[in-house]
Parts: sequence; structure tokens; C-alpha cells
Amino acid sequence: MAKQTTTGIILRYRSGFYTVETAPHETVECSLRGRLKKGPKEGDIAALGDRVEITRLPEGTGVIESVAERKSAFIRLAPSARGEYQQVLLANPDQMLIVFACANPMPHLRMLDRFLVIAEKNGIPPIIVANKLDLVGRAEAETRFGLYQSIPYEVHYTSARSGEGVQALFERLKGRISALAGPSGVGKSSLLNAMMPGLGLAVSQVSDATEKGRHTTTHRELFPIDVPEGGYVADTPGMRSIALWDTEAEELDGYFPELRGLVQDCQFSDCTHREWEPGCAVRLAVEEGRVHPERYLSYVRLRYGEEEDEFDLS
Repeated sequence: MAKQTTTGIILRYRSGFYTVETAPHETVECSLRGRLKKGPKEGDIAALGDRVEITRLPEGTGVIESVAERKSAFIRLAPSARGEYQQVLLANPDQMLIVFACANPMPHLRMLDRFLVIAEKNGIPPIIVANKLDLVGRAEAETRFGLYQSIPYEVHYTSARSGEGVQALFERLKGRISALAGPSGVGKSSLLNAMMPGLGLAVSQVSDATEKGRHTTTHRELFPIDVPEGGYVADTPGMRSIALWDTEAEELDGYFPELRGLVQDCQFSDCTHREWEPGCAVRLAVEEGRVHPERYLSYVRLRYGEEEDEFDLS
């Protein structure tokens, strides 16, 4: 008797088993076919968002036979006995929603820049979400995040508590696979609950002493969006910090949209864009106000690992 195979998308992974959605509101618990596990692996064989082919077993479970090639991935490095291991937080995302709070905790824009670089490197269009708008008001929020709109990045101002901006953000999710990323305590789970009532995700509290949130998402899960257009959104575990993986210093220019068109105009091909090098197009753009000083300082700190107060932009 021929195998009965079908295709689906991975929604969850727990304890060696994958939950695969094969049709709306229909899932199958699956394990990986043994041959897929053979040989050394540099990263996750299967992950949330992967399109897979499965064989249904008589008892109602299934086996993943193959994993389709990924068009994109949200990846971070994890420690491994063999060195660096690529942990796939989400496969095939169409966009990355990078959520930071306007206050409580105060936004750490250097960390936001790291998320943006990772999105750019992986070819995932980023959307910045400035949440907890109710704590500061629109004018103050734009003071803190407005520089990103001038780059330009798409920025949504939201309040999970008041509902402001929530529907507009929800419209942006329809028909797409979205990664929801950002540090702990910024309101990612609250936003998902506001956009998709009924999820009932746990919400973290921010410590008054440290202004840091606790991790409430302990596992990754891809949530289907129950609308005619379809779509999925993944709430990834909170990260207090995020490192750039496999990124050479020389390529960092290309992940800052406002810089990548300038470097070709520098007088010297090996220009470091520091000090006042002769003919540096990047420094000239900063001086003339075409590149925001804070973004330039963030670029320098990421590239050279130095503190921003070592550089005088006056």
C-alpha cells in the first residue's frame, strides 16, 4: 500500500515532536524520519515555519519525510560541542516585527540596531513597533523612535493597553509569516493577545529596580491568524541581548541602509569611516545631517566594539 503523504507547516516543537498544520484547524503530531538526522548538522533540521512533507501513520500521528528549502530564516547562534550551531528561531519569515517599549523598560536603541542588522543580513524586511505608547504619548514616542522613520523604516506606534495602533499592526500580519522579536518586558505577548483575543499568552511584569522584564515565552510557537487572508505570527523568547553572528566588520556598512549608498563615494576603498579621514563620505554625511549621529555611533560601536563617547561628532 502506497504511503499517504501530505504537506503542512510546522507550528510547534516540543520534546522531539513537531506539530504540523496540514489544513486550517487541523494538526498532526510528527517526529523526524531517522535518515534526516544522519550526519553532522550546522543548524536545525526542521523549525517553526518550515514547509514539510509528512506521512500519516495509522495511529493518527505522522513522520516528517522532507523539509522544503527555506527562502529566509531568523537565526541566532547557540553553543555546541562542535562550535557554532545555527538555531533557527523561525523559518521562511516574510517580515520581522521588532518590538521595543517607549518606556518601562526604556528603549535600548543600540540593541534595536542589532536586531535591524540581523534582519537586514537575513533579508527579512523589518518593521519597528514602538509599544506602550500610553506611557509617554505620541510626541515623546516619535522623539525616541522618529529617527528610524527618516531612514526610512516602517514604524508602528502601539499600545496593547489602550488599543491604539493595534488594528493597523494586525492588518500588516495578514497573509504573511511574521517573526515577533524584541527584549523581555516590552509587551510582545500583550500585543499578540490584543491582536488575537483568545490566545491567553502569559504577560511579564517589569522590575521597578532593574527595568528588565522576565521571560514569559519559554518555547517558540507559530500562531495561525484566523482570517481569510491567512498568515502566521511567531512570538520568540525574549532576549536581553542579541549577538551578530557570522558578520564581518567590513560588511556591516551594507546592513545600515543610510550608509550602504555612501561608502562607494569615499576617497579610499579601505576607509574605516572614523576620525576625519580624507574624503570619507560617511563622516561628511553625518556632519551635514544626512545620517543621524546616533545611528553612526551605533555603527561604529558595532563595527569596532568601542564606546560611543570616544567619538566626537561636534
